[in-house]
Amino acid sequence: MTRTSRGILPFWAPLAATWLMMAAEGPFLAAVIARLAGAEFNLAAYGVAYAFALLAEAPVIMMMSASTALAENVESFRTLRRFAYALMGLTTGALLLLLVPPVYRFVMEGLVDLPVEVARLTYVGLWILLPWPAAIGYRRFYQGLLIREGRTRLVAYGTVVRLLTMATTGLVLYHAGVLPGACVGAAALSAGVVFEAIASRLMAQPVVARLGPPADSHDTLTYRRIAQFYYPLALTSLIGLVLQPMLTFFMGRAPSPVESLAVFPVVHALSFIFRALGLSYQEVVIARVGRRFEHFAQVSRFALGLGIAASLGLALIAATPFAAVWFETLSGLTEELARFAILPAMILIPLPALSVLQSLQRGLLVTARRTGPVTWATALEITVVAVAFPVLTASFGWTGVVSAATAFILGRLSAVVFLARPAARAVRLARGSAETGQRADGGPASVLA
Repeated sequence: MTRTSRGILPFWAPLAATWLMMAAEGPFLAAVIARLAGAEFNLAAYGVAYAFALLAEAPVIMMMSASTALAENVESFRTLRRFAYALMGLTTGALLLLLVPPVYRFVMEGLVDLPVEVARLTYVGLWILLPWPAAIGYRRFYQGLLIREGRTRLVAYGTVVRLLTMATTGLVLYHAGVLPGACVGAAALSAGVVFEAIASRLMAQPVVARLGPPADSHDTLTYRRIAQFYYPLALTSLIGLVLQPMLTFFMGRAPSPVESLAVFPVVHALSFIFRALGLSYQEVVIARVGRRFEHFAQVSRFALGLGIAASLGLALIAATPFAAVWFETLSGLTEELARFAILPAMILIPLPALSVLQSLQRGLLVTARRTGPVTWATALEITVVAVAFPVLTASFGWTGVVSAATAFILGRLSAVVFLARPAARAVRLARGSAETGQRADGGPASVLA
């Protein structure tokens, strides 16, 4: 199979379409919520509920990379599936713990310091989002199998199911007018991911049926091997997804808190549309770079062009008169809130390119089975954001959403710089292993061939 840019494009395009369709959820639901009563409080509550739902899904979000890399035979599939089910139960339990009233009040009213009305709406929204983490883990596990088999179009078809279910649910509840906007958004999200999970399982059935036995006894996947591989990835997701709740916490204490909390999900959704192009690239690197990185030049060239195009796309909206059309006409913000959103959107213009580069680096390290640096880079990113936000607010008096966008860029840049050296080392080791018959992590090359 060719690994030129033309060969990578048809493999990547369905995955990119998948992420783009998911990225469309945010602007669509924000636009629905903005047109319902109490838009400012409901947008804020929806953003907070979504942030904590993302945090709950953190331990399972890397199941796609895990099944792409590790589900090589029927035994490894079954072992990894049991591992995934255990994680799904833990994540759902963690979200339930947050919803215990004393715990919830301590976190949301004590630590995050949400306004009472926002906290009340967020609580109901989180109950509606309870199926979210398990559904995400389930569908990402089976999507990884599809990616491993090169059937990326089926991944996109599953997302079409998700998007149609989400949109239908959102519009029906919008016209019914019986739920607050934050609850409409949460219900639409939950319905979408549950139906996508079911569709992914059905589409992956032929792939599962074709899985054969291990090639030899040394090829057996154990829970210890899974834990060694997956723990850094799960920790990376957990640390990374702390970012949005952390920014919510900071914005609640910065200048213009309600306005910042209201526009942040809208700005975040816009940037996510273009960051999604990069997020979709990590699995492409894992599946297509080659076990000895023989196709590194091709995947890195494709990443360069993709990163430039993604940031230019965001710039064409955020830095032009089309910004007003996006935020007011399409997203439904008031003129005042739309003006509030433009500057942070412009600050985030470099973020899509940085996300592509980070996906390339992570994909190389996951392929090399060297996931530790990924965790350290994410920890560094969060640390930089945590330090930069209060410094920027205190030094310049910036509003919460402007400080959040700037801190976000500084954090992502620091992570990319940190990963440059271990990613380059992984490439050197993998290419060297091709000459000695060893894979990049020191094991026999035949295991990964």
